[in-house]
This record gives sequence, C-alpha cells and structure tokens, in this order.
Amino acid sequence: MDNSFVLKGNVCYNTTPQEVSCTANGYVVCVEGKSAGVFAELPEKYASLPLVDCGDQLIIPGMSDIHIHAPQYAFRGLGMDLELLDWLNTHTFPEEARYADLEYAGRAYDIFANDVRRSATTRAVVFGTMHVEGTELLMDKLEQTGVVSYVGKVNMDRNGGENLEETTEASAADTRRWLADVEGKYERTMPIITPRFTPSVTDELMGQLADMAREHNLPVQSHLSENPSECGWVKELCPWSECYGDAYDHFGLLGNRTVMAHCIYSDDREVELLRASGTYVAHCPQSNAQLSSGIAPIRRYMDLGMNVGLGTDVAGGANLSMFRCMSDAVAVSKLRWRLVDDSLAALTTQEALWLATVGGGSFFGKVGSFEEGYEFDALVLDDSAIATPRDLDVWERVERYVYLAEESGKIARKYVRGREIKLD
Repeated sequence: MDNSFVLKGNVCYNTTPQEVSCTANGYVVCVEGKSAGVFAELPEKYASLPLVDCGDQLIIPGMSDIHIHAPQYAFRGLGMDLELLDWLNTHTFPEEARYADLEYAGRAYDIFANDVRRSATTRAVVFGTMHVEGTELLMDKLEQTGVVSYVGKVNMDRNGGENLEETTEASAADTRRWLADVEGKYERTMPIITPRFTPSVTDELMGQLADMAREHNLPVQSHLSENPSECGWVKELCPWSECYGDAYDHFGLLGNRTVMAHCIYSDDREVELLRASGTYVAHCPQSNAQLSSGIAPIRRYMDLGMNVGLGTDVAGGANLSMFRCMSDAVAVSKLRWRLVDDSLAALTTQEALWLATVGGGSFFGKVGSFEEGYEFDALVLDDSAIATPRDLDVWERVERYVYLAEESGKIARKYVRGREIKLD
C-alpha cells in the first residue's frame, strides 16, 4: 500500500467555512489514498504505516484552482492595463490561435504543466483552446504532473476573430472526435464541456454541447457576468433570455457539475438560478481587478449556501499562486464592503482557505479536507525563511504564509490522492 502513510507536523484544515482545526505536532493519516483523520497521538492501528516526519513544517489540504486558461500562461503579466474585451482581442485570441501549431503548443504547455506541478495546486479546472490536437497534448502533459484536472476543448463558432473561429458543424464534430480520442485514456485527467462564453457560442452549438454533456455525463465550464459590456452584449445576442445565466440554463447547462467563472454582475434572478441548480461560482479576484471587471459579492453567495471556489484565471490573473488568490479574495472583499455594499462583511482568511480547499475541491468530490473519507491531497509548507521574533501558533503561521508565500514560503512536499508529486 504505497499510498498509505502518516505525515507528522503542524496540521491545519477547515472544519467549517469560518473555523479551522489546528493540531501542533500532530499526525494526519492516509490509508489507500484517503484521509483517515488527524490525531494528536497516533492510534496504534496506524503505527505500522510509514511515517514521514515533517518536523516543524505546516501541513494543509491541497488546493483546487477551478478556473484557469492554460494557453494564456505564455503571456501572463502582459496587457494588465487593458479592460476585458480589449484584452481578449489584443492578447488572448491572437495567442490562442497559435495553438494550431503543435510545436508551439508543446513548448508552451511544457512550461505550464511544469509550473502547475510545482505550485500549490493539486486539482484544476482548465480551459484549452478550440484545437483538438493541442488540447489532447495539454491533457497528456497534465497527466504526467500527477495533478488531477478537468480539461476542456474550447468551443467558439462566433466572434472569435482571425484564425480562432469554428463553424458550428466543425465545432460540434471536433468536440465529439476529441471526446472519443480521450475516453478512458487517462487516470487523472478528464474532459469537460467548454463553451467559451455566450458571445462566442451560438444557440445551435450551445444546444449540441448540452447534448454531449448529457450523453457522456460530463461536467461543464464557462464564463458568466464578468463585465458590464459583456452582459450588455449577451442581451443583444440572446434577446429571448431573461438574464445572462438563462442563456446557459435554457439548454440545461447549469447544475452542480458546472463551473461558471466570475458572476460579478449576477442579478437576483441569476443568483437564484445558480443557487437552486448548485452551479459552482469560480471567484477570480486578481483577474477581476486587473481587467477592470469588478468585485463579485462572494459573501452573499456564501451566505446563501452556494457552491463557491477560487480561480487564478491566468492570464487575467498573473500567476498560478493559490495563496495570492486567497489574499486577493480577502482584499477585494474589503474594498467591496467599504466602497460598494457595507451590508456584506469582508471575507476572513479562514474563509479564503475554505474556498481554496473544500470550496473548490468539492467540485471533484470529497476533496479539500483531512476529515475521514476525503481523498488525500496535502501540501507540506516550509515557513522557516519567514523570520519573526514572535511565538506564533499554527493558525497564525498558516495565515502569514498565505500573505508571504511568494516572498519566502516554500512547498516542501505535495500529495494528490495519496501519492507524492516530485517537485524538483
């Protein structure tokens, strides 16, 4: 049982969105890839399992990035002074057109996959491009990282620009071909139906994609209510829809196996559609700030019991760091409370940890916690280089790691489904 073992260290994980459990010098037990729980003293029945002594390091659950664009990683950090639609036309669409060239796609995806492997991300929901071969290449490379992911061949049969627009017939046919190609091929990498967003997908194609999702029992990812101009555009393109979300729900594309990124400008009807259907909201705070999109009312969504996780949204977000994503989520919630709606309290860092672990992880099943029965995804964090004269408890150390990870933090070990991922 090479995926059964014990980690010893300072363990921290959420028990509720607002509360964390911290065990100094504790034990977290993995049995056949699943957590058997956290203990202050190791139970005798686990004494024979291999023990990894992490010393004074921190142990937290793995993190799920539920909205990221792999082909955009190549131009991260560029165009951050543009608004969404200009940024798409200036940087995103021309870059994604390059992925018809498999040599270029291979070089770009090697960089992306290698950096994902070494990051805090243990699970990811990923956009590819509209190109079948390029998307399959991305899946091949992500499979090799050990990270668990959903990857989508993007669909775009309108408003794609030069070299990045399919016919409706070709888009549907290519998607079916791609699904046939990857069926049963991977252990950790799974397909997800991916209409880019309503402005890029005709009603006819949206209906066919919904049929494929039902036929193959597949999840769905897209974008929703990210930008005021985008929302206005959808009203023009789909005058029959009662709200932007209805442009998806009309075809049966919302539900608890769907991730919708952003949801900044969702009106009451749309919020109720998302809540009632169990649709996941991927909150992407850095991207929303960089592209002048706005601040999603995540406190409202959490208070309503909606499914919410975090997304780096590279390259709208400039890097893969889920710790940066957490700190940005807290920061923008404070700005929203101060400047937009003081009835919605800011997020706490405990809640941000929940969003990064259990919140997004639940899209993959029982993921994101060390409670018994959860799949064993874990990060061992070395904060020894973050100097302080103070004596800090376990939570204080985790909290400061969130904010100082990029400066002095180090991921010492990383586990997915109970298997250690090589970081070097």
